[in-house]
Parts: sequence; structure tokens; C-alpha cells
Amino acid sequence: MTRRYTARAAVTATSDAGGRTRLPLLRSDGPLALRETPGGDGATVHLVGAAAGPLGGDVFDLAVTVGPGARLALRSTASTLALPGDGRSRMVVRAEVSAGGHLDFAPEPTVAAAGCDHRAVAAVALRGDATLRWREELVLGRHREEPGRHTGRFDVTVDGVPLLRHELRLDDPAVYRGDAVIGRAKAVGSLLLVGPGLVREPWVGEGVGALPLEGPGVLITAVAADSAELRRRLASGERRARGPVPVG
Repeated sequence: MTRRYTARAAVTATSDAGGRTRLPLLRSDGPLALRETPGGDGATVHLVGAAAGPLGGDVFDLAVTVGPGARLALRSTASTLALPGDGRSRMVVRAEVSAGGHLDFAPEPTVAAAGCDHRAVAAVALRGDATLRWREELVLGRHREEPGRHTGRFDVTVDGVPLLRHELRLDDPAVYRGDAVIGRAKAVGSLLLVGPGLVREPWVGEGVGALPLEGPGVLITAVAADSAELRRRLASGERRARGPVPVG
């Protein structure tokens, strides 16, 4: 018997008359379980894995809407494990952020287990002065395991104008293990910052680099031997992109 699962979850954040962020829509579906959790400024939602996966053939879809003036942080309680199965698995995230809104998307890493064929797609539409922090991290295989196939696509627009079109195909080791792609790295990730006051200078450090975009954004990419070092390198790139903290 073929096992395939399609899950569709959604979260909507709005701002009330007092400026407090509310969550009028928080819809879970199967493996995609969304839970509101205590946070700082705005609302925080954690993605809780209610079942294993995605397995090959599964399609997970998450829709995120942030209204004017609302602030939403989206996290996960654990890594996502992409597993082999019947065909390609997909994780699709579609986000819309209105003017004055802010979305901070930073789940735990995805792990591409041996034999998987996974495609991750994210499409973000920003309006006006909406701001964004979007972090994605990928670990190639479990401990002492060769990774499966993984392709990531990330598209961001501001008022309909493309800000970023980014795709990373890690489906052929003969290609991506070259020095021009990720070499022998076990983990790879990116962090996109969109908003005012960012340092608009390109920068390259050990295993990490920052690239100003043609628009209100800076893209930070990093590779590392493991997920902990990858997180540190992305954090160092973020600190540099945000510049020194004003005194007084």
C-alpha cells in the first residue's frame, strides 16, 4: 500500500487597536501542528512535528499571513527529517507580510536523510515597509550517513518586484561537492534580512559571506562541518549586517 500524505496548515497574525499582535487563524493539519507559545515582541508560534516526515511522496504546505503592524516569530521544536519513500517529498511555505508587519521565520534545521528526495520551496511577498528575518539551515545526512537529494528554492518580492531568486540544488554529489559549491561541508544555510539600517557592504569570512541585494535586503550564506558551527557563522554574519548598536 502506497503511503502519501498532504497536509495544509496556516497561521494569520493581525494587530489590534492597542498594537498587540493577535492570531485569529491557527490551523494545524496532520504532521503540521502549530502552537502559540510565550514570546517577546509580538506573537510566537512553534511548529510541532506530530508525525514522522516528510516521507517521499508527502506534500506539506504552510501559509503564513502577517497583517499591517503585526509581528510574528515562527519557530519549530525540533529538526525536520526528510525521509525516503514513494517519490519526491515537498515542503512549501507561502508568506505574505503587509506594510508595517514583521515576520521572523527561523525553524530548526532540515536533515536530508539517506535515500530522500526532498524539495523545499518558499515564496514571500512583502508590502511597503514590511520587514523580514528568514533563516534556513540544512544538514546533509544523519551521523555517519550519506545524504539524500535536496533542492531548495527561495523567492522574495517587495511590492511585486523581485528582491531575491535563489535556488540550491544538492542532488548530485559530483557537482555540489566541488569547491565552487559547498565542498566537504556537512551543513549549509542562509539568512535573509529585509529592513532599514542594514550594512550595505559585501563581506566574506571563514565559511560565511554577506551579499547586499538590489533592494532593502542582505543575504547571508554559510557552510560548516556541523549544524552548531553553521548557526554560529550565520549569527556572526547577522551581527555584521546589522552593524554596531547605537550608544545612548
